Amino acid sequence: GKNIVGVVLGCNNYEIIDLGVMVSADKILDTAVEKSVDLIGLSGLITPSLDEMVHVAREMRRRGMSLPLLIGGATTSAKHTAVKIAPMYDRGVIHVLDASRSVGVVEKLINPDSRDGYLAGVRAEQGEIAANYAERKVELAPYAEALSKRFTCDWSSVDLPKPEFLGVRTIEDQSLEELLPYVDWSPFFMAWELHGKYPKILDDEVVGEAARELFDNARTMMRRLIDERLITAKGTFGFWPAASDGDDIVLWSDEGRTREVARLCMLRQQWKRQGQTVFRSLADYVAPIDSGRQDHIGAFVVTTGHGVEELASRYRADKNDYDAIMVQALADRLAEAFAEKLHRDARRAWSYGRDERLSNEELIDEKYRGIRPAPGYPACPDHTEKRKLFDLLSAEGSTGVNLTESYAMWPSAAVAGWYFAHPEARYFAVDRITEDQVESYAQRKGMTVEQIERWLAPNLGYVPK
Repeated sequence: GKNIVGVVLGCNNYEIIDLGVMVSADKILDTAVEKSVDLIGLSGLITPSLDEMVHVAREMRRRGMSLPLLIGGATTSAKHTAVKIAPMYDRGVIHVLDASRSVGVVEKLINPDSRDGYLAGVRAEQGEIAANYAERKVELAPYAEALSKRFTCDWSSVDLPKPEFLGVRTIEDQSLEELLPYVDWSPFFMAWELHGKYPKILDDEVVGEAARELFDNARTMMRRLIDERLITAKGTFGFWPAASDGDDIVLWSDEGRTREVARLCMLRQQWKRQGQTVFRSLADYVAPIDSGRQDHIGAFVVTTGHGVEELASRYRADKNDYDAIMVQALADRLAEAFAEKLHRDARRAWSYGRDERLSNEELIDEKYRGIRPAPGYPACPDHTEKRKLFDLLSAEGSTGVNLTESYAMWPSAAVAGWYFAHPEARYFAVDRITEDQVESYAQRKGMTVEQIERWLAPNLGYVPK
């Protein structure tokens, strides 16, 4: 997304200084002063980026800067910008929905005749959003009540399959050719800001022609990536005996449960949506420690990112931004395809998926039993739990995927998550939580409340002290 914004603005005669990823606030602001830029833009891929954006805005105010701040990226929204970022900096914070809007926004901000009026309109709109947010009635159940209304089932009779192995297995060099049937192309077009579902988008009256040209180019590049082995795919996955203990999930090294290897801390829904009678946690999908049943959980990390940055850098050095972005977009699709294929293999290794007869479309639509939620996403929004997943799998050594300080994965064309096999497991969003759950969670994780509030800032249903 950030790369596309840079290309779009560059094609409209704006000079872009791209500092890359995982850049400190000081470096961003020092470079802005040194280069005498007109605007600063921030892009956020994962939720910890949101807190960093607030920090950048606060630092801009502390330094007495007057440059407009543009906000964009997958985790950002007009609401978060208005409620959390804009109040930190009064010289203009603008949420830009996508690259196609960036030129119009920048033109208004650069032009002295339109800048003040445009910013006044943005502030008025943000004020309205913030006011509506403050007035919104979100009723949260106390944590004790949410626990008492957890998802339950008859653990004496529910099917709990046993994996054919325990521990970890590694895929050293996954064939990219084998991943092609699992590619979901719809997000690929969205990455290029062509909105529509594949394959219907190819015949769309508005964007069909552009979509077909892009798709032809994508298939040509994909063929080259595979035939010339320009990027490689590595993965690892494993299974462990497991049991839920409150909102924790305990993992052991063996069926005798003689050695605990990890304790996964999960969060529980508390938002009293209309008609909601059950407040879910992922821990609900694992047999309780006192149930007398043997249950298991799985984990995985996959990447198709090795070689991507080097190849993209060569394209950029040749002033070929289009193919640089194409390589990165295709690597992202292949990583998701790898996750889909490995989940199919894991279900078979877990015995309950051996009778599946699903088409590729049905696989992409997740018409199968089980889920693979990822740490940092709605059902388990705490990114710090990713460290436990990586340690269980020794993923950094086997896959070459590393975690940054904000728990983003690098190379970025990577997917990680947990495997749950419960027949009634489904995805959900934890959303807002109360201070009593945060206090419990901090105690369970051995962290301070302040640390948890930082990592879970988007989920807090209260204003921290």
